[in-house]
Amino acid sequence: MPTVQEDHAAAPLRQVHLVNSYGSEKLAMWCSDVETFTSVIGEIYEAAFIPEKWPHVLEQAVELSDGFSGQIFLFGDNFSPRGECLENVRPLFDDFISGDYWKFCDSAQQMCSLQPASFVHVDDFMTAEQIERDPARIRLRAAGIGAHLCTAIPIPSGEVITFVFQRRLNDGAFKQGAVDRLNELRPHLARASLVAARLRLERAETTVSALKSMNLPAAVMTASGRVLATNDLFDHKSGVFRPLAHGGMEISSTPSNKLFQQALVEYPYGSTIRSIPVPAKDGQPALVVHLLPLYRAAQDIFSGADILVVTTSVSASRLVPSPAILTSLFDLTPAEAKLAGLLTAGRSLKDAATECRITIKSARTYLERIFRKTGITQQSQLVALLQSAQTPRAANY
Repeated sequence: MPTVQEDHAAAPLRQVHLVNSYGSEKLAMWCSDVETFTSVIGEIYEAAFIPEKWPHVLEQAVELSDGFSGQIFLFGDNFSPRGECLENVRPLFDDFISGDYWKFCDSAQQMCSLQPASFVHVDDFMTAEQIERDPARIRLRAAGIGAHLCTAIPIPSGEVITFVFQRRLNDGAFKQGAVDRLNELRPHLARASLVAARLRLERAETTVSALKSMNLPAAVMTASGRVLATNDLFDHKSGVFRPLAHGGMEISSTPSNKLFQQALVEYPYGSTIRSIPVPAKDGQPALVVHLLPLYRAAQDIFSGADILVVTTSVSASRLVPSPAILTSLFDLTPAEAKLAGLLTAGRSLKDAATECRITIKSARTYLERIFRKTGITQQSQLVALLQSAQTPRAANY
C-alpha cells in the first residue's frame, strides 16, 4: 500500500498575505496569478451553498491537475447517491448514480470504505482483477478514460463525500505534482463538503432556511466579528460561545478563542486557521469550530454576512482517530495526520518518525505545525485532544 512521504517546503512567495490566508504555498505557486488562486478557493466555498457552481470548481481542479474530468459524489445510507460532474462524462455519471448500479463498483465501495485522507491513486488500492471487472471502469475505459485520483471526506452525520478526477487512457497516470495540487485544495473541499452534505447538495435559499437545513449549530458573522444570525442549536451552545460588546462573540476556551479571534481579525487574509478544536469541559463534549468564508452568491443568501461559523461535536474515546478524521477536523496534511495518529497511539516521536519514514528533524517540524493548527503547546495535551477526536455523530451536535 502507498505510504505518506515527507512534505517538501515550498519556496518563498511574494504574495505572503495570500499564502498565509489559505496555508497553501504550493497552490499559490502553481496558480498563474492571484486572481486564479483566490477564485479557486472562493468558488469552493460558494459551491457549498450553490451546487450548480460545483462543475466550474471541478473544471478548475481538472486544469490544476492536468486531468480530463471530475466528479463530486455524496453517499449516504438513507438516499441514493447524488452529485455533480463535468459534461464530458454526464451520461456515465447519470447511469452511475441511478438505481443500485454504484453498489457493484469495487472502486466506489473501496474508496467509501477506506476514506483516504488525501488524494490517492485509486488503482493502488485495487487488484488487477477488480480493476478489470469493475462495471464503472469498464464503461470508462470504453470512453477512453483511465487513471483515477480520489479522496473521501467523512461527514459528521455519517455520509461520505468523494471527489474523483480522471485522465485519458493515453495520458497515463497523474503526476505527483497534480496530487500535491489537489491536496492543497482538500481542506477547503472538506469544509465546503460539511455544509454541502447537510444541504444534500441542494441550493440554500435564505439565511433562516440554510441555517435550519444544516442541522448543525451555526451562526453567520460580518468580517468585523458581529453576529448577524444564529440557529437554535447554536443558541444552546452558551457554554461554548459568549457574547461580546457590539454584537461580537468569543469562545470560552482561552486557547481556542485566541485562534478564533485571530481568524476573524485576519479575515480574509493572513489566517491559516479555519478549523479550531475546543476541548471538552464541564460535561460539554469536545468541539471543532469551522469558519467558512462566504463569497459572491453565497454572501447574498446570508444577507451580506462574510463568515459562516459551524460546530461539530466529537465524543471521548480511547480509540485512535483515523487520519481521515484528523485531516478533516484540524486541517492537518496527510503526513501530519499520520504522525499525530501514531503519537496518540502511544508511539514516541522517534518511533513515529521511523514508521512515517521521515527524519526526527522533519517529525519535529510536523509536530510544530500540528501544535500551531490545534492551538496545543504540549505533546501530552495533543494526545488528550486527539483521543477525543472520533467520528462525530449527528445526534451529538
